[in-house]
Amino acid sequence: MGFKLQLKATLENLTTLTTTDTTSSPFEYTFEIQCTSCREVHDKPITINQYEQHEISGSRGEANFVSKCKTCRKDCNISIERTKNQYTAEDSEDGKYVDLLVIEARGVDLVKFIPENGFFEAKGVKGTKFEEIDLSEGEFFDYDDDASQEISIQDIDWKISRS
Repeated sequence: MGFKLQLKATLENLTTLTTTDTTSSPFEYTFEIQCTSCREVHDKPITINQYEQHEISGSRGEANFVSKCKTCRKDCNISIERTKNQYTAEDSEDGKYVDLLVIEARGVDLVKFIPENGFFEAKGVKGTKFEEIDLSEGEFFDYDDDASQEISIQDIDWKISRS
């Protein structure tokens, strides 16, 4: 089943927002998942990054996350791919959701995204780069010295939609 992780937020005095996601500093995406067979919700959130690969049992393929349901023992796997999209000031003004991640899940549904294990980066209106932004509290506030103004990321809404 295909999913997309989408973001909507209010950016104040920022031009872009994106995940910090490189091979040396991968973004760890955390999700609550549910087995599609027995409908059991996994007892703990799972963490995935796009650079880690695991062999799929009984297949020649690989996925970023591979597991078995603890209740019904059905195999499940998830592959993720980050889009090239950034959340922009225009998206914020339009109240628009932007796709940040394309997800292929087999044997599980993604119930909820939890932004607790990765950093974001943003750019101010004068080009100032803000790194290691933690959005786990649902908002971010700082001051842009170059532009002499406050910046913020608020009203953050994450949506998992079927593609």
